[in-house]
Amino acid sequence: MNGDDLDDLRELEELAAEFHAIRPRLVGVAYGLLGTVDEAEDVVQEAWLRLVRADRADIRDVTGWLVVTVSRLALDVLRSARVRREEYVGPWLPEPVVTGGVTGGVTGDDPAERVTLAESMSLAMLVVLESLSPAERTVFVLHDVFGLPFAEVGKAVGRTPAACRQLAARARRHVSARAPRFDVDAAEHRRVVEAFTAATAGRDMDALLALLDPAVVLRSDGGGVVRAVRRPVFGAAKVARFLLGVAERFGDGHHVRPSTVNGWPGLLRFHGNELVGVTGLATAGGRITEIDIVMNPEKLRRVK
Repeated sequence: MNGDDLDDLRELEELAAEFHAIRPRLVGVAYGLLGTVDEAEDVVQEAWLRLVRADRADIRDVTGWLVVTVSRLALDVLRSARVRREEYVGPWLPEPVVTGGVTGGVTGDDPAERVTLAESMSLAMLVVLESLSPAERTVFVLHDVFGLPFAEVGKAVGRTPAACRQLAARARRHVSARAPRFDVDAAEHRRVVEAFTAATAGRDMDALLALLDPAVVLRSDGGGVVRAVRRPVFGAAKVARFLLGVAERFGDGHHVRPSTVNGWPGLLRFHGNELVGVTGLATAGGRITEIDIVMNPEKLRRVK
């Protein structure tokens, strides 16, 4: 191996080290746009391959180049995914990111080790982002969530900075009208989730109604593979009856375990040792405002 080859090898190793260091953030950006870890990781891997093939003399900022490239690739995937999601059986919910996996420990396969998740990327928030156009979602996630300047955002979506500002303003109005209201205090959120778990396990209708916001909404995603409600359930009374009916039907064969779902206290549901559901909850004012239950086995397989 001659000197030029050695220099090329060192440069590639340095580039790989830089990529590895920022990879969780890149996956986080792609996940915020797509809502699935699989697709996010595919997009990031494709960005790496393009970086290796690119003329690096033209790249002044590797991180910035990768963020823009990942965003462009994710935007293309998002546009094609919208058609698939319109044909999805029942509500489409994002693939959950569970910190610590099913055992509470950290493993090499733990999504939390691979994804730098923005605090706002709860399941409920990602559901809201699904209602934006692909361009609006991309601009909102890149600028409002990850703090990219509009000049960089414009490179990702192929729009001028001024056009991106307009897209961001439109997306912001939509999100602010529909976004989940989270208690700032994570400890209070956890207290509500624990009380919710006890009320459901104890089949305590009164306690459950006291914990549910009058306008609470419950969504469940079985993907047509497992049994789930095909439409969202609205209102405290209907949601409480649904939850207690599920608890009664499954009986002692099922149990739940607290965990962190998309950065917030949530629940894992098991049948024996098999994970059969991941629940994310949004709270405000000491009450639960949204319940999102992911049961599609395909979306649970990465939760180790």
